[in-house]
Amino acid sequence: MRVGIGLGSNVGDRSNELAMARKWLRGMDPGARFSSEYETEPVGCSPETPGFRNQAAEIRWRGSLENLLQAMQDYERSRGRRTVRGVNEPRALDLDILYAEGPVVRTGRMEIPHPRMAGRRFVMEPLSEICPERKIPGLPGTVAETARWLGARGGSACRRIG
Repeated sequence: MRVGIGLGSNVGDRSNELAMARKWLRGMDPGARFSSEYETEPVGCSPETPGFRNQAAEIRWRGSLENLLQAMQDYERSRGRRTVRGVNEPRALDLDILYAEGPVVRTGRMEIPHPRMAGRRFVMEPLSEICPERKIPGLPGTVAETARWLGARGGSACRRIG
């Protein structure tokens, strides 16, 4: 199945953290696709929180989504993420499952599609680079249409940097 993943970093060498995460994801799927990196303002964070670098990926995954989530959390911890942490606190790496082909998933550990992705430019703009025509349950249109709608509304800055 195809799975969309959001990548973010706002501590340390943010571009290097994303590069290492891309390499790790390519280890699971050599054909993984990635958007450009984006410089974004923190959303829902304390005022002193540093800016983020964000990116989107799409991989082909053959296992369970629970196993993918566990692998992603293990990798985040290997990059210094604390197990117990505050909501939206600064972090070297944040990986989120955004969507997966197949039915909607709602468990105690995960919600897929990601319940807040439709309102986040830092997710939708990078995602629109790699799968603009994809329709995801909960979005008001395709990925590209949703990204354009969010961009027209303004909100937090989201600038493609490479």
